Amino acid sequence: MSSSLEKIFIARLIGLDVFDPLGDRVGRVRDLVMIRRDSAGSAKQPVVVGLVVEVLGKRRVFLPMTRVTSMDSEQVLCTGLVNLRRFEQRGSEILVVGEMFDRTVTMRDGSGTATIIDVGMELARSGDWQVTQLFVRRGPVGGGLMRRRSGETLVIDWNEATDQEAVGHQPATQWVSSHEDDKPADLADELRELPRKRILEIAAELRDDRLADVLQEMTEEDQVFVLTHLEVERAADVLEEMEPDDAADLLNELPDPDAESLLELMQPEDADDVRRLLEYEEGTAGSMMTPVPIILAPETTVAEALAAIRQEEVSPAMAAAVFVCRPPLETPTGRYLGMVHMQELLRVPPPEPIGSLIDSAIDPVKDLSPISDVARELATYDLTIIPVINEHRRLVGAVTIDDVLDDLLPDDWRTWDDGTPVRKVGRRYV
Repeated sequence: MSSSLEKIFIARLIGLDVFDPLGDRVGRVRDLVMIRRDSAGSAKQPVVVGLVVEVLGKRRVFLPMTRVTSMDSEQVLCTGLVNLRRFEQRGSEILVVGEMFDRTVTMRDGSGTATIIDVGMELARSGDWQVTQLFVRRGPVGGGLMRRRSGETLVIDWNEATDQEAVGHQPATQWVSSHEDDKPADLADELRELPRKRILEIAAELRDDRLADVLQEMTEEDQVFVLTHLEVERAADVLEEMEPDDAADLLNELPDPDAESLLELMQPEDADDVRRLLEYEEGTAGSMMTPVPIILAPETTVAEALAAIRQEEVSPAMAAAVFVCRPPLETPTGRYLGMVHMQELLRVPPPEPIGSLIDSAIDPVKDLSPISDVARELATYDLTIIPVINEHRRLVGAVTIDDVLDDLLPDDWRTWDDGTPVRKVGRRYV
């Protein structure tokens, strides 16, 4: 490998673009994979064997270090040969960012413990990239000869620390901080690549609302795994932060006694929304709707309607329209009058009452209608959201396009991968 760097700290590589020899972007570095070489009575330096690269479609693939031709602080170059099979971690492999960062180690000089902040690797004569240094933050000070202040950061050689295997709980403060700007779907995808123990450590570090957003993007199996390993009080708090339809779907995967226990711990108003959804048969509009769309009275002005849409917690799909009803304005509402599209709100003066802007061409769907009917109506009228009413023509919720897509796609669509190895030649994948 020709490289302008023969020693580099791994945090500097995360997020760098990877290019082929023609200058085409292959993907972005998300992690590195190392293999420990410890044997009885020795502590050999681990070897970094490859990069985890995120390619088109948010898929993470493995790029061996033998195919990395150049690496510096701005980019990574490779041979252009990329196997697009999704990366799967093997038993002996360790994700450096995912598993080593935040790990607690014990200093061999007896000065206490330290937390790994970064990992340094160096190009050896053999051509291997060996892990040679750790950038750590000093923990509690011990009674050794080299006393240092707690909280101090320093660079040490790999062999100056022991107990680098994860034992017990490993904090995830730095990992969470470095992924603070990730979208929930991307964060869920990254978690899927980590060992389950590490997933729980990261879940413990996330705020309740952030964890709720991430759970909604995970597979049902992973959702159940995380939720059932949380303290029961916190599990109820996280369910409260989830969209009611997503919380209902998750509770449907739990044994009835466990689901009921969590509902009892939730705030009554949140639990009531979820209970109403659980009453519907699976595969109906009522089972997948959100019971809290934007509902306004007909005399509400356009300015007030736009203010309701602008609320931070309103998703883009939910903000596509407001629903006009007679009081009460909580579901199930008074008589449903119709919907007003956001684009229509942008075209008229702010003082105009929204009751005069109702789109009478869009019929609501019944709460007992099958999902196929909902999908047909959304497609026919190019909608991202559609109202749901009961037999008394009271609005009980709304279904958004993302909920329908979740239902129509295969159950394992979040992990779907044809597994076909692909070789990049020039500007084409073949």
